[in-house]
Amino acid sequence: MTARILIVDDVPANTRLLEAKLNAEYYEIATAKDGFEAIRLATTWQPDLVLLDVMMPVLDGYETCRRLKADTATHHIPVVMVTALGEPNERLRGLEAGADDFLTKPVEYDTLLARVRSLVRLKRMLDEWRLRGETARALGLAVETSGIPSVAGARALVVDDWDRGAQIVQDALALESVLPGRAAGEAEALALTAAIPFDLIVLSLSMANQDALRLASRLRAQDATHDIPLLLIAEPEQRGRILRGFDLGANDWLVRPVDDNELRVRARNQIRRKFYQDRLRADLGHALELALTDPLTGFYNQRYLLRHLRGLMAAGLPNGVSVLMLDVDHFKAVNDRFGHGVGDRALKAVAETLRGRTRVFDSIARYGGEEFVVVMPGASPQDARAAAERLRDSVASMPFRAADNVVHTITISIGVAYTNRQDTTPEQILQAADAAMYQAKAAGRNRVEFAEGFGAEATP
Repeated sequence: MTARILIVDDVPANTRLLEAKLNAEYYEIATAKDGFEAIRLATTWQPDLVLLDVMMPVLDGYETCRRLKADTATHHIPVVMVTALGEPNERLRGLEAGADDFLTKPVEYDTLLARVRSLVRLKRMLDEWRLRGETARALGLAVETSGIPSVAGARALVVDDWDRGAQIVQDALALESVLPGRAAGEAEALALTAAIPFDLIVLSLSMANQDALRLASRLRAQDATHDIPLLLIAEPEQRGRILRGFDLGANDWLVRPVDDNELRVRARNQIRRKFYQDRLRADLGHALELALTDPLTGFYNQRYLLRHLRGLMAAGLPNGVSVLMLDVDHFKAVNDRFGHGVGDRALKAVAETLRGRTRVFDSIARYGGEEFVVVMPGASPQDARAAAERLRDSVASMPFRAADNVVHTITISIGVAYTNRQDTTPEQILQAADAAMYQAKAAGRNRVEFAEGFGAEATP
């Protein structure tokens, strides 16, 4: 998997060494010698990862990272800070600045490549969601969201068979107002993750009688858990197992003895990333809902209706499909007499009546203006006619108060079409139901008519 990597270091020898290693893995490389150049390149070149030296003149790595993470054009780019300073407070300072990881010189290249692959994989996934969300917002189909989400109330699962080790992690997470749970082994962990939507899993690689990597693999393979951030905790000599965990999809790691503050920051970063991903997914779902539904009534729109009908007909339902085309009678007169606001209330009232008088597996769409369509899979012509008469009567009996002391009677005309032929297209059955609806209007309105050649011969 190739990717763009920006190396930021004021020492040319360090830059050349990293560049040679990453070029050998076929990554595209750009370099910057200071923080200002790094910010400019990150904005214009949009790398998939930034390797950022800490000790630089004028604008050090911490401030550069803070500025990258504060800019909406670059905040989504992962940053790995690289320094000769290995003290815990330096790592914590980098993570607090927004860095996604912190590596100490001399860099261990297997570890670096594992981090690069993991972070690039995550960024690509988030980029896809971001692109979809931006497209939806450009079309006016998604709400604008901003701000850094709080992790308070997030749920975390600590998987460890060592009571003391698990308690240390739980206590640190609780300081972030994260709600920690505990599982002592694989079976308990799988049962809990199947029942509870966790936002983070902290997995010990040092369990005595459990293969933690097998559990990591199973967590990544299951739909309920494959997107939950996975934070590994290992002994210093377990570097090989840590790297294997990254190959299996782990997101981050810590080595014992665990520094409470570093654990809190790494857990916070992973939970925030999940919340960001969840928000992007929710934005996309909202946009899709808006694209397929009518905002006034909440019913599906014509775009969804055609796709739904096409799918039903292709499925070859043994009992066929019935379609009801409904039109509100004299609706223009309602708008002209009472105004369009009252007209909208009338359509909502009709919609609520239809919703309450159809089966749960029927689909209702607003076809246009004052027209609605009810799709009834498996309904025979007799069932469809009975349903149409029930809907017609319910609307006619509906008390609609158009104005103070004015109750206006609303009626609908309905055309019904039925088919059990797979060669019938959605357009054909809708056209037939539409023609039958106009017959009902021509015959005096507030009545039901069956489409000729589409189930009429089966009616009594």
